[in-house]
Amino acid sequence: MAGMERVLPEFLCKGIERGIEYAYSFEPYFTPTLVLVPGFVKEAVEGLSESTGQDVETLEYLLGMFICYPLGLIMLALPYGKVKHLFSFILGAFLLQFTIGVQWIHHLISSLIAYGIFLVFPAKTAKTLVPIFAMAYITGGHLHRQYINYLGWDMDFTGPQMVLTMKLYSLAYNLYDGEVIKQGREERASKKCADVAVTSLPGIIEYLGYTFCFASVLAGPAFEYKFYADACDGSRLYDANGKPKGKIPSQVWPTLRPLLGSLLCLGIFVVGSGMYPLLNPDDPQNADPIIINEEALAKPMYARYAYSWLALFFIRFKYYFAWMNAEGANNIWYAGFEGFDEKGEAKGWEVSNNIDVIQFETAPNLKTLSAAWNKKTANWLARYVYIRTGGSLFATYGMSAFWHGFYPGYYLFFMSVPLISFCERLGRKKLTPRFGNGKKWSPYGIVCMITTSLFVQYMIQPFQLLAFDWAVVNWKNYYFIGHILAVIFYVVVSQLPTPKKKEA
Repeated sequence: MAGMERVLPEFLCKGIERGIEYAYSFEPYFTPTLVLVPGFVKEAVEGLSESTGQDVETLEYLLGMFICYPLGLIMLALPYGKVKHLFSFILGAFLLQFTIGVQWIHHLISSLIAYGIFLVFPAKTAKTLVPIFAMAYITGGHLHRQYINYLGWDMDFTGPQMVLTMKLYSLAYNLYDGEVIKQGREERASKKCADVAVTSLPGIIEYLGYTFCFASVLAGPAFEYKFYADACDGSRLYDANGKPKGKIPSQVWPTLRPLLGSLLCLGIFVVGSGMYPLLNPDDPQNADPIIINEEALAKPMYARYAYSWLALFFIRFKYYFAWMNAEGANNIWYAGFEGFDEKGEAKGWEVSNNIDVIQFETAPNLKTLSAAWNKKTANWLARYVYIRTGGSLFATYGMSAFWHGFYPGYYLFFMSVPLISFCERLGRKKLTPRFGNGKKWSPYGIVCMITTSLFVQYMIQPFQLLAFDWAVVNWKNYYFIGHILAVIFYVVVSQLPTPKKKEA
């Protein structure tokens, strides 16, 4: 597999390499900032790596995720206010230094630049400048990663930076919405997001506590600033007089449930991906992926598809592990608690929930599936892209692809998803009134479930393959059947008369 330097013009490659060298020239100035992780900790991890046979990066990431639980207990015990914010910031910085070393500085630099924009410009302008800056920064990170390590999966700053991008982007709109509401102006999008609006710029300690929040800095979820601030100042649980707003629920089971679930998901991922690897385990960057090598292509199409379905199924458990682990780490100090309703009843623990595994795996349509997967990213796209662009699916999926990076596989997937969405909307309009009875496990519901799974698994394969030629070869050997069937479905079903609505 050719790297980007084999594809781009020579003059452009030289320019990129000079830019990378210039950026790297600052590393000696930032290396002295690595003061939070003692040397003996790194030595211990390296020793553990040698004894277990796991690479250092993976161990550091896993340990960083699990360290959040004892840190969460400390966060819970700290008094409300700036102490919590300061702890969140410092320990978030510690985790970044522990997992990605000197690259942690990207998180600090981009956070401070965005804060400077918030200070200097009015909210109306900052809601444009900060998202542009945040997206430009992550764009540079993605392009750098793809250039120096094409198709590689090494741990670097881009993962945490993607989470930070959502936080900065959201906060920019939160502040704008707060200003709109304060001034009594009528804006539909701001009204829809009023529950997460922020009326004034947080102080620098509160702001860094949010952008570096230890419980979400490595794998998310990037929930709204208001939820984080409420958890840190106690207003989620207590009123202004210090009286509980309701019966405060125990956080033990909301912490243990996702923790135990994450351990199960980690085990399933390790075992399942070992049995059904998607990429070549010996050389994932250069050798043909397992699903398109000569041996695979010699098999019948149904056998190839069944293998790829299983491979993608097990890959998802890697994400389930990270999100469920982070959920428990937030719930332990009530950051995931939704608060109380007007009657003093506890609402639930959805703030830090980023995945509903059962709902996703049994989704009868794309809308349900999207709502169950990476929920906080879906919220970000819905609140700050979809409704701000007049409900544009192409803008929403395009932004999602742009945020993920620039591998062609992302764009092949995200630009194919609207086709499924159009078919789904048409089916809901023309077919569901005829066959659906509103029950998920009805015969019609089960058919929808199977159809959704088959089509999504077909469409999403380029997302994991990344490279254009790998993705096209894969779809080509299915004869682009998913796209063709979707077009046929749309053309045929659109000719059916729309059933009349039943009168109440």
